[in-house]
Amino acid sequence: MTQTVLVLGPTGRFGRNAALAFEKAGWDVRRFDRKTGTLQDAARGVDLIVNAWNPPYQKWNAQVLAMQPAVYRAALDNDATVVIPGNVYVFGENTPAPWSDKSEYRATNLLGQIRIKMEQGYRDAGVRTIVLRAGDYLDTEPSGNWFDRIMAPSLRKGALTFPGKPGIPRAWAFLPDLARATVLVAEQRDSLDRFADICFEGYTLSAQQMAANIAEARGHDVRIKEMAWWPLRLVWPFMPEMKHIFEMRYIWNTPHWLDGTKFNVLVPEFEHTPMVEAFRQATDFVPLPKGATLGLTTAAA
Repeated sequence: MTQTVLVLGPTGRFGRNAALAFEKAGWDVRRFDRKTGTLQDAARGVDLIVNAWNPPYQKWNAQVLAMQPAVYRAALDNDATVVIPGNVYVFGENTPAPWSDKSEYRATNLLGQIRIKMEQGYRDAGVRTIVLRAGDYLDTEPSGNWFDRIMAPSLRKGALTFPGKPGIPRAWAFLPDLARATVLVAEQRDSLDRFADICFEGYTLSAQQMAANIAEARGHDVRIKEMAWWPLRLVWPFMPEMKHIFEMRYIWNTPHWLDGTKFNVLVPEFEHTPMVEAFRQATDFVPLPKGATLGLTTAAA
């Protein structure tokens, strides 16, 4: 029997990739549009709800927690499971790596606290929930994340712009992989705890390692360029989200990686996209530097 999933936020980076992955896996996919329907009607009879709603940072305090009770009701009314794309904000800078479902939530900043309360709300409401937690996203098209907005555009001049310490490990997730993982975990939902917190390891990379993979993917040398934060301070008064971008700056200077043990037990056959291929797709929108052609022997600066 065909299973049905309702995707909230289907035009966002995670929601778009999740909808495509569920369709490919043979699910009946409903993409929710708040402008043309109600959540109660859209969720009728669904097996799964992918909660990919993600308002801009400056609206988190007003909207994120307020949006969840409607999802609780839709899930409970239909005995549906909710999948939440979890992030690493909950851990804060003082939680030792690797981060996993057993790690303490030590976030003291506003965004981290909001995410902690959001997840706890699902526990308290008794909603069957899967939090599939991942690091920063790599997408197949520009979707407004750190990588495609800040880091990758300078590749047209042979540089990877990096906002933090280049030598520390950080967690990254290629969105098509994370979306496939979401489907595979969701298909095992009946065997999971009522609230399942699962880390998706993805890739663990320093800036130097990223540059090396990008160089191989694109066929030209890639040097690391340290991002200057002072211009962002100048626009702070005119951009409400800037306060929160600075609030999260610590994550660029905090070594971290995710422990994927629980996921690997659930889906031992999962194959990640090779990093070079992931970076080829993630940087395809950036023109090659003048004079560069694909297929050159490469090395990272």
